[in-house]
Amino acid sequence: MASEQAYGVTPPISVQLPTEAELRQSDALLEELKRQKTFESPAETAKREEVLASIQTICDAFVRRVAQEKEPKNEVLIRNARGKVFTYGSYRLGVYGPGSDIDTLIVAPKYVTREDYFKFFPDLLLSMAPKDAITDMAVVTDAFVPIIKFEYSGISIDLIFSRVIQKQLSPDFKDLKDSGLLRGLDEAELRSLNGTRVTDEILTLVPEQSTFKNALRAIKLWAQRRAVYANIMGFPGGVAWAMLVARVCQLYPKATFSVIVNKFFLVMSQWRWPQPVLLKPIEGGPLPVRIWNPKLYKGDTYHLMPVITPAYPSMCATFNITRSSMAIINRELKRALQISESIMVGKRPWSDLFVKHTFFTAGYKYYISVTSAAKTKEAHTIWSGYVESKVRMLVQKLEQHQSIALAHAFNKGYERQHRCHNQEEIEAVQEGSLDYLCKEDIEQTSAVKIEPAVAELPIKAENGENGQLITSENGRGDEQVKSENG
Repeated sequence: MASEQAYGVTPPISVQLPTEAELRQSDALLEELKRQKTFESPAETAKREEVLASIQTICDAFVRRVAQEKEPKNEVLIRNARGKVFTYGSYRLGVYGPGSDIDTLIVAPKYVTREDYFKFFPDLLLSMAPKDAITDMAVVTDAFVPIIKFEYSGISIDLIFSRVIQKQLSPDFKDLKDSGLLRGLDEAELRSLNGTRVTDEILTLVPEQSTFKNALRAIKLWAQRRAVYANIMGFPGGVAWAMLVARVCQLYPKATFSVIVNKFFLVMSQWRWPQPVLLKPIEGGPLPVRIWNPKLYKGDTYHLMPVITPAYPSMCATFNITRSSMAIINRELKRALQISESIMVGKRPWSDLFVKHTFFTAGYKYYISVTSAAKTKEAHTIWSGYVESKVRMLVQKLEQHQSIALAHAFNKGYERQHRCHNQEEIEAVQEGSLDYLCKEDIEQTSAVKIEPAVAELPIKAENGENGQLITSENGRGDEQVKSENG
């Protein structure tokens, strides 16, 4: 009898088959996930597929356009010019839900540059998509991974670009598994390609994909509800949570997904950080690129909770985690373990696991808010993204203060539109005033009341068209070292 495939870098903890009680708990958890609306309708999924098909058509037209401009007399090159659209992240993993964005990658032949992408693609997108289908477009050329963000028929798209070394892409160019495709790429292109490569690799490294996907849906919902889901704010992002769930699936290869969820909190709450989470041994490769290795690179030794991507070249997906966010994650894991243990023995319902955080209501005594403002939607998308990317640095500075035990960055900002009539009103908004909110934002703001901030950090902005000002607000909660009676 052939031995079963082994997964991971260690033997499994248990290969026990699920009991009837555990299967019933999985049924109950699946029903709760449906009740929580984590699955979208077939019609919504079909709409996503139509949008991706349209982007593929525009991608091919884009590559042809570049070929015509660079080699107008090369009929063979022009005739065979094509690109390829890949997805990555939650959509490619199959764990997307209503309102999820689609992380999308365009791959083009070697004669197409990133400059060509930003020069031609936005205009082609606007001209070839159905009228008014494209909204809220923002072109960010100087990001860590350069990107075009937009809404296509109401679906959020994050579109990145990379070329490969081939002069042309064959019609059956279907995956990016070959590490040789990474040759000759700069760092931004390497990061772009690796999004899809990592996602595909994760799916090959779990024993049962359906078990993994259902468990990941549950963990993602839990992390979002408990406000510990956001790479930019110092928490694991979607890919990192996926790798953590995948590791637990490897350790319990026969378990049903309710058990995986329960064991996830057990394993991760007891993990001996900074021991890295690996889905397979780190591999070398043909390129002179940096691979995560704390023995070689001092910077890698500072990673507090390293979760390492399985695709070459391996990188740390959780380098953003701070001392405070690590403490918060561990606190939430222990809380969730207690709840899930009670659920598994029938003492509590699954809905208890997904109770919303209390960040703004009972979490902290002191709050700081950072407000970024701009005069147009497009400018605000870029500016607020830049400000948001720096919040983690503020948290790290706060952590160094002797009177602050914990600096907790909230995992997302709140966007508002204000109607201002003069400079005085604009300055009031920059200082945190809600007196000039546009009507459609008033109801939302009253539903999500933010506690008064200890300090406002206004970002200067200009008066926009018709007096419109758009702001985003990010929050942090701070704990003092000393107690009330200390």
